[in-house]
Amino acid sequence: MHLDWGPEVDAFRAELVAFLDEHAPPETRSQRDYAMGSHEEVVPQWARDWQATLFDHGWMIPGYPPERGGRNASSVQTLVYLEEMSARGIPRSLHFPGYAIVAPSLLDFGTPAQQELVPAAIRGDTIWCIGMSEPNAGSDLANLQTRAVLDGDRFVVNGQKVWTSYAMVAGKCCLYVRTDPAAPKHQGISLLIVDMDTPGIDVRPLTHINGNADFAEVFFTDVEVPVANLVGELNGGWRITQGSLAHERAGLWVEAVARLEQTVTGLVDLAHRRGIAQDPTVRRAIAKGYQQAASLRALGYKGFTSFAARGTSAPEHSYMKLATSELGTSLYELGMEIQGAYGPVIDEERSEEAGRWALSFFVSFANTIAGGTSEIQRNIIAQRVLGLPRSA
Repeated sequence: MHLDWGPEVDAFRAELVAFLDEHAPPETRSQRDYAMGSHEEVVPQWARDWQATLFDHGWMIPGYPPERGGRNASSVQTLVYLEEMSARGIPRSLHFPGYAIVAPSLLDFGTPAQQELVPAAIRGDTIWCIGMSEPNAGSDLANLQTRAVLDGDRFVVNGQKVWTSYAMVAGKCCLYVRTDPAAPKHQGISLLIVDMDTPGIDVRPLTHINGNADFAEVFFTDVEVPVANLVGELNGGWRITQGSLAHERAGLWVEAVARLEQTVTGLVDLAHRRGIAQDPTVRRAIAKGYQQAASLRALGYKGFTSFAARGTSAPEHSYMKLATSELGTSLYELGMEIQGAYGPVIDEERSEEAGRWALSFFVSFANTIAGGTSEIQRNIIAQRVLGLPRSA
């Protein structure tokens, strides 16, 4: 599929490409499908500098005005921007909560004083974490139990969060808490801005099997938070979660589809190297993956149009999240099958691309959980698209 956006958008793309060619650091040009174990900083300095460079040149969030890291780009220009960045494998940031979740949430619901935090969140000067998941409330966000009790001009917070990205380096946290335990569980949640150096906060990094530690569990013991740090209305946090997650997912599909397309290209190259590119079974399997990826891109365009028109979550985004993550797992598994007996081997001297396909296959299962599990997406599709009733 080739879309002709017109001369204005073509000029926008050319300006972006020229900027990337001149400014993108070398570290952005070594993208891999999977994350290997590393003792590098969670947010290395080159990534901080790159995010600041994007902001200062109006390329961090092109649709925003210049003072917020953009250039008042149109929706179509924003889509072109996302596609170009994804095709090149260039990240905007290595800590997404600030620009993708915090900024739009504060702009939509925050006080003027809270909105002053937005530029630093987008530029990356302040690293944020999001306090949503809990040991007994992961995908079921409405079941969270961390309590915040109003005591004069402050809230006193007690509870635990888990799988909190960047908590060990974050300066601030968007913390979802229960402020009315007697209300229906969707209606008793509030959002607080919490400084991570506040007494009573204990951050414990969680190390993955691959050696990375970009998640943490966070404990709150009698943590005092000023009332002025309440975002939006008291007990109105659920509404904010729906808006923030809509912003997060609105552009993620572009990166996900681009990764699928790159994976299909990798499968074609792999089949040629293995000498089975003419095998009809292999050709059919790869062609099926190509067809699915192309269909998802077309559906993504439809969802992006809906989001741009309404500014709210489009049901297509839930399906895109579900389909892209699960298709990715299938394509990596196909890569292992094409290698035959060497499929599970990750030895650099004996396996294809240093074990790319096996490692990517196993890591890909995390994509069916992060950002909303496949089970949750199926529930959303069932209720909001198919109109099916909730289970009793």
